Amino acid sequence: MSDQFMTDSQGRQVPVGLVKEIDKLRDQTVRRIAEEAMKMKETLEGFKRRIRDDIYAFVGLSAEQYGKAWGGKKGNITLTTYDGTYRLVVAVDDTITFDERLQVARELIGDCIKKWSDGSRDEIRILVQDAFQVDKAGKVSTGRVLGLRRLDIHDPDWQKAMAAITESIQISGNKQYLRFYERDEQGKYIQIPLDVAAL
Repeated sequence: MSDQFMTDSQGRQVPVGLVKEIDKLRDQTVRRIAEEAMKMKETLEGFKRRIRDDIYAFVGLSAEQYGKAWGGKKGNITLTTYDGTYRLVVAVDDTITFDERLQVARELIGDCIKKWSDGSRDEIRILVQDAFQVDKAGKVSTGRVLGLRRLDIHDPDWQKAMAAITESIQISGNKQYLRFYERDEQGKYIQIPLDVAAL
């Protein structure tokens, strides 16, 4: 925004004199709050880096007590204060994707359903169709697909399909979460919210 023009949402330069006062005030309010939010984001990013480094330094020091070097940043860590008041948790979640063998599994399962369709097991058909449905991004639900492996079905073709699902699993990355807890009067650990919506 210059003294003479304000840019609208379509990138057009609108003379300031043609912009309603309420629109100017809304722009100023949102801009000021968003700039504060960006500063808070930077503060939280610095906080996250600092405490993560502190946690890993401590875990490394703890491992040295036993003559071992700590093996890296994979895996979950839980640290609790001596009196049990506070708890820190580092949780690592793997991002799972499937390779082309998932399509093979789908076809094998389809063959099973065709084979079983005499005296039809409609629940299985619905379950399988649901498991392989894709979301807006074209991805299948990892949980639903992996849930098929829990079904106790002994058909050799089904077992082959389950093997294909297992072998199609690829770990495409992981994300680390830092969580902080405080113990309440009943001894239950309550997460300390750092999400604005949760405050």
